[in-house]
Amino acid sequence: MLLVVCRDKGTAEWAAEPIRIGLESRPSLVAYPLVLGPHNVPMVTDATRAADDIPMAVLSAITHSNDRDIAAILEALAKALLAMDADAAAVFAEFTEAGLGATRAREIWRNLMGTGLSHFRGIVAESFRDEGRVEGRVEGRAGDILRILTVRGVSVPDEARQRVTACTDLAVLDVWFERAITAPTADAVFGER
Repeated sequence: MLLVVCRDKGTAEWAAEPIRIGLESRPSLVAYPLVLGPHNVPMVTDATRAADDIPMAVLSAITHSNDRDIAAILEALAKALLAMDADAAAVFAEFTEAGLGATRAREIWRNLMGTGLSHFRGIVAESFRDEGRVEGRVEGRAGDILRILTVRGVSVPDEARQRVTACTDLAVLDVWFERAITAPTADAVFGER
């Protein structure tokens, strides 16, 4: 089954069109996506109703993320998550954040998870803080690698600089950091001679 989740009715209508694979006059496969959007997913603004069907409340938040009542939807979902198992709640909270994308609703959600609901703060907000700490360590380690090479007088071409700053794997950056201490070239940092 192909499930498409949309934030606007126009995209939802487009996505609901059959997908034909094969010859135009004789397709070998036709897929009919199941499309969820603001036009066919209810707005769940009541915490009790949200608690009765958490997945529907999450889909409500995602599909209505551009709606003017999004704060009420997100507050109901956040309160409903309080009554759940902490691990399951954290999964739904993370899925919600990812589904909100780069919208104003995502900031509202992050504020609710980080400061608005003190009971939930320990679960999701801690994961946000941990994520921020890791991101900070990654950026710091990348900067350290480049600084060591610069101080040592090793030429760092733009491609190597880009590779270091684009890396998000702290373990890899740690290996590169150790190599940067003695590497004669930037390529040697990456294990390339």
